[in-house]
Amino acid sequence: MLRNWFNIFIYQIKNNKLFTALNVLGLSLGMAGLIFAILYWNDEHSYDAWNPEKEKVYLSVTHIGGGVKWASNVAGFEPYFKKDFPEIEAYCFFENWYEKEAIKTQNRKTVATISAVQGNFFSFFPFEFIEGNGRNAVADENSMAISEDVAKALFGDGLALNKQVNYKKKIYVVRGVYRIQGKSSMAPDVVVNDMEKRLKTDLTEWGNFNYGLLLKIKNQSDTASVIKKMERILFENRDLKWAKAEGITLAEWHKKGGRPTAIDLQPLMNARLYSDVDGYPEGQGNKQFLLIMMGISILILILSIVNYINLATANAIKRAKEVGVRKILGASKTNIVLQFLLETAITTIIALLIGLVIVELSLPYYNDFLGKTLKIHTHEFYLELMLILLVIIVLAGIFPALYVSNFETLKVLKGNFSRSKNGIWLRNGMLVFQFAIATFFMVGSYIVYQQIDYFSSKDLGFNGDQIVQIDYRNPYDYEEKDFIKKVANRYAFIKHELGKIDGVKTVSAGSFSFGKMVTASSSFDYNSKVTVQSKNMLIDFGMLDMMKIKIKEGRDISARFSSDTVSSILLNETAVRMMNEKNPIGKKITWNNKELEIVGVIKDFHINGPQEEIPPMTFFHYKTIEWMILNAENIYVKIEPEKMESALAEIETFWIKNVDGDFPFSYDFADKSFARSYQNYVYQRNLFSLLNFVVIGISLFGLFALASYSIQRRMKEIAIRKTLGAETKTLLKELAKQYIVFCFIGFVIALFPVYFLLDKWLENFAYRIDISVIPFVIGFVVLLILTLIVVMSRAYQATQVEVLKYLKYE
Repeated sequence: MLRNWFNIFIYQIKNNKLFTALNVLGLSLGMAGLIFAILYWNDEHSYDAWNPEKEKVYLSVTHIGGGVKWASNVAGFEPYFKKDFPEIEAYCFFENWYEKEAIKTQNRKTVATISAVQGNFFSFFPFEFIEGNGRNAVADENSMAISEDVAKALFGDGLALNKQVNYKKKIYVVRGVYRIQGKSSMAPDVVVNDMEKRLKTDLTEWGNFNYGLLLKIKNQSDTASVIKKMERILFENRDLKWAKAEGITLAEWHKKGGRPTAIDLQPLMNARLYSDVDGYPEGQGNKQFLLIMMGISILILILSIVNYINLATANAIKRAKEVGVRKILGASKTNIVLQFLLETAITTIIALLIGLVIVELSLPYYNDFLGKTLKIHTHEFYLELMLILLVIIVLAGIFPALYVSNFETLKVLKGNFSRSKNGIWLRNGMLVFQFAIATFFMVGSYIVYQQIDYFSSKDLGFNGDQIVQIDYRNPYDYEEKDFIKKVANRYAFIKHELGKIDGVKTVSAGSFSFGKMVTASSSFDYNSKVTVQSKNMLIDFGMLDMMKIKIKEGRDISARFSSDTVSSILLNETAVRMMNEKNPIGKKITWNNKELEIVGVIKDFHINGPQEEIPPMTFFHYKTIEWMILNAENIYVKIEPEKMESALAEIETFWIKNVDGDFPFSYDFADKSFARSYQNYVYQRNLFSLLNFVVIGISLFGLFALASYSIQRRMKEIAIRKTLGAETKTLLKELAKQYIVFCFIGFVIALFPVYFLLDKWLENFAYRIDISVIPFVIGFVVLLILTLIVVMSRAYQATQVEVLKYLKYE
């Protein structure tokens, strides 16, 4: 029996090559899309899944008012944790960012990401130790734990335990070699205990939120109690003391801008996708984009299944007599259903294999798009794939199988293929559904394109053309005498030498990078009434002019004014607005207990990316706040365009020889660096456009199928009309009008979802377009034209057939 079914299936493929190809192609595209989404979903949800402590570990997040949240805390909590928190099993201060540095032995060197932590770090992230153990791997400040990869880079296949390595001119002893079992929010190459001394120096600094803080809480029910205690400690040591120091009441301190703090404890198990702050070095996942990808992929798969059903039912007419003959020969309804389910299963398996080929070929590009290294071959993935296959076979196969098995034997043998009105309504409903999905993608992709084009062409407030942005590692030892002066002298030497290179016009420095978040932030007071939390922007002379950043009022800082390296400051427009001062020039503010005079107001410019709001910023020369030179992370060089190549080669030679030979010379162009800040949204636009073509293609397949089916059912009517003298154009109009109605209904159904969901997506952007009627008009017109092309071409073929062929039964 199975062999007979299989032979019939092969015969149908040979005689219906186009329908079979459309079936397989539609399903394979839908399945490929879902496979991509599942791979992404699995990867994002695998973070910290291996960690047995994930339900007990919490990250302390500080709310400082105004919607500002920091994934950091103050050192002053440590004495309290030791005596006043029985709910806490353990605590660990750590740097929630990596330092990238060279690690050396006598003969070898490697560049590694390094985490500075307290000694009990590995009780929070219990990596597998292949040498030593996590209990004493970083027990003291001279100990170091390294990853398996770093151990191989430094010691080859030999043992690393108890060997010495050099890091920042200091000798460390390797006390452990670890292997990370899976995706982790913390995955450093090297771990050192570099917290204890730093914590001691900051125990009384209740304004320095410099440290990440992990808490291991014994019972989840105790989190509220821990939060309450931490907020009380902050209130007593920060709010009350600061208000008292200024000689004002707490209410007056709040009124002038003093921000009360609040604490939130966010569980490690939710850190990757469900945290509202980026608190770990491995960064956050994009939950919204993940849900968009998953939703779109499921939608496309449903569309593919609907398309398959439409194609299968359209093709069923050609097999009606086959079913009638088989019923006469004794085949039961169940027998026929199972046969068609088998055909669906074979078709689906073929589509799955093609889908996997599409995924395998496209995976490198998908990984580049997501910045990941996704792989197909995992046990979990294959189980999900089998479940998807089963669901598709059932959903796609049941309806066509039941539909065909319910043909009335005598009618189909006489050539009467008419079915119930319920079946017609169902098929028409599926076609309307396809039109709705196609409308969603066509209108949505246009709106996405408009938004990306809007901030791609937006005036950014600066011009980074031909400005080279050199990554500047600024190493220093804060225990070394006069280390700040030495760091400043180092920069002055670099600036002087770069300025001598042919083609170099200007050299400057900044504590920021265009297109990236500015991390340094402090508050300043104005008139003892207003407090503004602003971004600290260290600059050198000529920086603003180099970047074509405009001065709105006052002047730029200049070497001609000695005060500009002592007491002058620049503010951007946003900061001035928050001060509520109409004439800021000459006014004085208090910044970290230092009085500074406003000499200029800078026009607002984008720094984080055009999708982000422009924050309040304070600009000062690096000598004005001398320790700010420690935050210099970029050196900016303006080079004559015609000498760009030779100048960069000279800069690289100088850099490797005199500045940093341990690291590859790394630079970027400021405008390109900024453009990458919204590259993910450009990728989303491109992805949406690609999926738009896929969806339209699948929808047209389904439309072709249903048009074929509908016209096939009406061939006798067409033949009679032609016999009675009906013209071709009249017949075409009659055959096409119902599809115009279906197209319109599908368009109307999609209006609210596309508007609502795209409006939610646009909320990601501080600067966004307003959704107009244009995308909807263009979407409907294009969809209608494509519909008419498909339907009219099929209808025209139908009007050219021989009339007698369809009247002979009468």
